[in-house]
Amino acid sequence: MLIATAALTVAAGAASARAQAPATAPAAGSSTPAPLTAPAPAPTPAPAPAPSRAASPAPPRTAAAVPATTPVRTTSTANQPEYRIGGGDKLQINVYKESDLTQALQVRPDGRITLPLIGDLAAAGQTPMQLQRKLTESLREFVSNPVVTVMVVEVADRVVYVMGEVNTPGAVPLKGTMTVLQALAVAGGFKDFANKGGIKVLRKTPGSDRVETIPFSYKDAVRSDAPVFYLVEGDTVVVP
Repeated sequence: MLIATAALTVAAGAASARAQAPATAPAAGSSTPAPLTAPAPAPTPAPAPAPSRAASPAPPRTAAAVPATTPVRTTSTANQPEYRIGGGDKLQINVYKESDLTQALQVRPDGRITLPLIGDLAAAGQTPMQLQRKLTESLREFVSNPVVTVMVVEVADRVVYVMGEVNTPGAVPLKGTMTVLQALAVAGGFKDFANKGGIKVLRKTPGSDRVETIPFSYKDAVRSDAPVFYLVEGDTVVVP
């Protein structure tokens, strides 16, 4: 019995030694495959840090481009003619501190007026300021330092004339300011064979019987930057 116990002890020790021994390659010719040992996984490389991008300065803000606009033409009074007195106009003429010389009168058809001390005086064709200066000079002979004012209190109907190669020649009522182009439009426009390059305006010189001939270029007048040609009472537009 002692012998059997000793044999078991020895067998148990041998088995324990085999369990603790490392695995070895199988002997040559052995059919038992060697246990496979999985290779240790390669360490995963840490992702490279993204290159730091310096904050680029924002592009300077520029004012938005303003779209070009067509300039608006405004009505300018700089080149409009001053009002000129005409036949039939009613005037108020005041002479400071001279009640006998203060008059309300009407311009006669011949364009003249009559005042005490002065007599007949041409008024038609002059501006109120021009007539005022003329009266002041005429009264210096009778009044010391006369102060004269001239006011147009009522405007009579007046006309200009359009004749020649237009569809409706004749008198055209002059209402306020009127240009040559407007007068031609009121006269019905040109006939087929009108010479637009030979238009003339006949204008009587104020205070005389002389008639001035003023050429008018229709081609230039229809340009947007052309100066405006205003008519005055009694003008005659001739279209050959």
